Amino acid sequence: MQLLYQIKSHDRLGVSKLVQQFSERNSLKSPLALVLLIRYAAKLLHDDAAEGRTQGGSFQDGSPMARAGYQFLESSLRHKSEMVVYEAARAICNLPQIEPQELSSAISVLQLFLSSPKPTVRFASIRTLAMVAIMHPRVVAKCNEDLEALIGDSNRSIATLAITTLLKTGSENSVDRLLKQISAFLTDIADEYKITVVRSLQQLCLTYPAKHRVLVGFLSNFLREEGGFDFKRSIVDSIVALIRSVPETTESSLLHLCEFIEDCEFTMLSTQILHLLGDLGPGTSAPARYIRFIYNRVILENSAVRAAAVSALAKFAAHCPSLRTSVMTLLRRSLNDEDDETRDRAAIAVSVIDDAMVKFPYIAPAEDADPDEVPEDKPADGDTAAYILLDALPMSFDKLERSLKAYVATPTTMSSSEPVTVDSLPVVEDTADEIARAMSGGDALELDTAPLGSVLEEKKAPVDAAAVVYDIPELASLGRAFRSSVPVQLTESETEYVVQCVKHIFANHVVLQFIVQNTIEEQRLDNVTVVIDDSESEVFNVSGEIAVDGITYGETKNCFTVLERNGEAPLSPSTFTCELRFLVVQVDPATGEEEGDSFEEEYPLEDLEVSTSDFMAKVSVPDFRKSWETVGNSSEVLEKFALQFKKMEDAVAAVIDFLGMQPCDGTGAVKPNAGGKPHMLHLSGVFVTGQNVLARAQIAMQGENGGVVLKIAVRSEDEQISRMVADCIR
Repeated sequence: MQLLYQIKSHDRLGVSKLVQQFSERNSLKSPLALVLLIRYAAKLLHDDAAEGRTQGGSFQDGSPMARAGYQFLESSLRHKSEMVVYEAARAICNLPQIEPQELSSAISVLQLFLSSPKPTVRFASIRTLAMVAIMHPRVVAKCNEDLEALIGDSNRSIATLAITTLLKTGSENSVDRLLKQISAFLTDIADEYKITVVRSLQQLCLTYPAKHRVLVGFLSNFLREEGGFDFKRSIVDSIVALIRSVPETTESSLLHLCEFIEDCEFTMLSTQILHLLGDLGPGTSAPARYIRFIYNRVILENSAVRAAAVSALAKFAAHCPSLRTSVMTLLRRSLNDEDDETRDRAAIAVSVIDDAMVKFPYIAPAEDADPDEVPEDKPADGDTAAYILLDALPMSFDKLERSLKAYVATPTTMSSSEPVTVDSLPVVEDTADEIARAMSGGDALELDTAPLGSVLEEKKAPVDAAAVVYDIPELASLGRAFRSSVPVQLTESETEYVVQCVKHIFANHVVLQFIVQNTIEEQRLDNVTVVIDDSESEVFNVSGEIAVDGITYGETKNCFTVLERNGEAPLSPSTFTCELRFLVVQVDPATGEEEGDSFEEEYPLEDLEVSTSDFMAKVSVPDFRKSWETVGNSSEVLEKFALQFKKMEDAVAAVIDFLGMQPCDGTGAVKPNAGGKPHMLHLSGVFVTGQNVLARAQIAMQGENGGVVLKIAVRSEDEQISRMVADCIR
């Protein structure tokens, strides 16, 4: 069977006939051969679904081959061999876009296997049910009684899968009963299984937010139990993630975390929780209740935790003027701390808060004052303590480092008398890793629990693509590059001359860097330029060219064309006809010496587009909602578009590409179980003028015939820029 498949594997029709021939004859006696046949049939069904041959996601209404393949899988569910039956059930459950009603026969078989005396059969069936429960929890819910019976299974892997599956399929009413069963189970299993259960509990709380008190209390109880660092960290990360997703959990969760750090043996977790208390505690209804827990850490802990506690206390004082006097008393006690870091943080906080108390003294309201007349306990406008201790840096330390390096690399900046300020630093885009993470909507919890060493090994310093421009004296007068695009292919990779283009965006110019490779052994290319036809563009005109000489076989060199931008014309997409011109010099392949005559040659290239999105840097913002409200709607532009896309994922990727902006808050990825709901996309960026631009887009599928409706709002400080960005959609 396998030999036949290998022979025909590149012939889809041949594989289809192979499956049809043996599935109709019922001539195979070997269960292993039938397992292979089921896998081949399943692969054909996957290919059919990928190519859109199934109608409405149903294989029974698809092509004749799809119908026959699905019927073969269903008939295999009645085979006498457990191996064949399980393989058929697994194949049906893994089919893409399968309807819930088509899963019922496979689920029934797997339910029977849950009571099998063989641990391998129980494990295989429950693992498959756990996968199905992610997308179709209601279909698996009918197995809940059998799953509950497996919580006490002697095989801990089976018991863990039973619990995590029940947490996906359980109803809101069954949460309390499930937690009672889990509490007895968790004390007897290894930490790796506990972490899996904790993540499932986090997901359950997101599904049923009304149960947050019970679930957060349950998680916090296990913080006080025995367990290793990874287990405790997974609980803390889950509670923190729930605070972000379900704001109602904030106050109770913070109190649970305060109790945990009273007896926490892990420095990293203590500092993480203290920083969280400093960020969220001052905004709660009674911030003073947390100060006792924080100050205890100053008295009882090691230097790293003491430093974090001092920073947290300073944030309470900066955020709540009513607490400044009492917090200052505590901070002054740390001025004589034996640790330099703790002492320095305390000294800065005391100095800044003392100055703010002099300039903005707090006046306590009268005791008999009406609660509605009591002013809000928040810092006044211009409060230096709030600005220094609460406001975050406009960029991360990683971006600050890259921005300073780009500043130093720019011609003439180091000899300039201009002071170095944050506003004068170059804008640096998010790295490829950051963009990929935003596009994938990566799981923050998964990232946090990755081994620290692996993250450090993979991190590479980004290369400044504009450095090649700075090395050319003729282009030094253009100043600093705002951003550089990714290379654009202007020829096929197999042609005799391979050309790519990188667009370097400057304030009033665009430098086109053409990367030219010679693949002909008998030629050397001299005086190589790319001629741009700018006759049809109202925005750009060619103002200069820099040729390159001596491109030998296999060598790659750069030539440049400079486009000057018309500042009075609004930016709009411009398409240019490109032609590679050069002098061909015949050479001896062995020695490289010239042979024969040289002659002029022209080589047509693909058209090059310079779009508005090229002038937008992909820069994320730490808090999109706050930034959106800060910009305001005075220069907002609202638009509605109809786009021709059949899949939500394709539409989201296209909108991001049209605008050239960075997705925020993990909105760059469509949730797998969205169920046809509209997708909200948050985007941020910095325009070439240095202004921040934000966009909110709602993308909704329109009926069964395909098509997408896009509603977009663009905000910036300049309505003309907002309009230009909105007009990028096409």
